[in-house]
Amino acid sequence: MPTELSSTAPEAAPVSTASAINVVDIVAVERDPSAAEPVEDMDNFGAIGQPPLYSSEQGAYQGRPLTKHIGDYVKNMTQDLVANLEYVNVKTPVAVTNFALLDSDLQETNLLGQQMAESFIHELHKFRIPVLDHKATDYIRITGQGDFLLSRDYLELDASLPIEYVLTGTMAKHQGGVLVNARILGLQSRAVVASAQMLVPFYVVDALIPSDGNHRGGMRDGVKLSQG
Repeated sequence: MPTELSSTAPEAAPVSTASAINVVDIVAVERDPSAAEPVEDMDNFGAIGQPPLYSSEQGAYQGRPLTKHIGDYVKNMTQDLVANLEYVNVKTPVAVTNFALLDSDLQETNLLGQQMAESFIHELHKFRIPVLDHKATDYIRITGQGDFLLSRDYLELDASLPIEYVLTGTMAKHQGGVLVNARILGLQSRAVVASAQMLVPFYVVDALIPSDGNHRGGMRDGVKLSQG
């Protein structure tokens, strides 16, 4: 006898009452940002977390990652200086000093003014302009904290360096940043032989983090000051 077919219909799959999980195809989003709605504070792996922290030091900078640092702005200023430079050549040594706070007695600086001087030494050397570091001593001091050649004690430095020109400048707080004025002067004539000016944004300035106890002097507007 022929087998009878069962007329019983299969049971329907149970409907889940749980909330649906929103799955994001990260690869597809990277390939086509319009493929999914952007999720705030989501990283490349789809995780949502706290704002990124870019330093563990005190006064850590939080926010977007820096695409430029103070050296990039010094590079642009050096190009401006060289573009209108007069009299300085491969036979005229140049010294670089810290940049002073414009609204002081010009005997105060901060970490920004010190780092700008270091960056200018690097950029001038790239242009094959002879640079003399007047902070270099004629010996290496070996201590428990490290081995050092540079010093800020004028009694340890050579007072008869063949410096003919000096790169120096001033800094002034400005809405949105710090306005930097740089110039190269003839040491004997006091004549300005090159000049440049640029506004450095605050988020670049704030990315410089001073070391504890690294600066002498007081505080101004929350910034540690040091004597020139």
